[in-house]
Amino acid sequence: MSDILAIFANLWYFGVFLFMYVLNTAPILMPPTWIVLVSFHALDPGLDPLVLAAVGASGATLGRFTLLRATSYFRRFLSSDRKSSLDKIQNYLQTKKLGYFLASFVFATTPLPDNMLFITYGLMKVKSVQVYCGYWIGRLIAYYVMLSISSAVLTPFMQMFEEKYVGVLVIDLLSIVMLIVFASINWNVLVSEKKIRFVKPKFWKM
Repeated sequence: MSDILAIFANLWYFGVFLFMYVLNTAPILMPPTWIVLVSFHALDPGLDPLVLAAVGASGATLGRFTLLRATSYFRRFLSSDRKSSLDKIQNYLQTKKLGYFLASFVFATTPLPDNMLFITYGLMKVKSVQVYCGYWIGRLIAYYVMLSISSAVLTPFMQMFEEKYVGVLVIDLLSIVMLIVFASINWNVLVSEKKIRFVKPKFWKM
């Protein structure tokens, strides 16, 4: 991974943008993008944290846009029940003035699986600009915070796993757990009754 980062780092900010774009087009099993940005900054401390965060957020947003558009083509394979469930979520978000913006912002600034959010957006064929504005602003804030504290907290943490796969494995396992939890939520009940209930996830119907 370090060798790949070094290649993109030679392209300066454009390399960061390109790498972040590629990572965010993938639906699952990609490393947390804030770790990638911290790694770029470690390779070249001359990179301005705010500019780096903005470039990273832009690449991530464009990547998620691509993921959304690609996923939209799979709506035709969904069952009628699944389409109905997604339509209920979409109708709910549309009734809120900043529904899409707030949803994207929350997922961008927290460890929630935003890849699943954009896959869901894609299956709903959402076209609101709020999706991307909320995500970009959220990512900008999250990335800048992570870059600001990386030298004090995150860099020593990553060094504990240097030349080992333990850290990557732990992060991937946590991502999978969050994906299962996200898929287990009964979104119809959550939207209509404001209650959290869980169901057995059926990934082949997603």
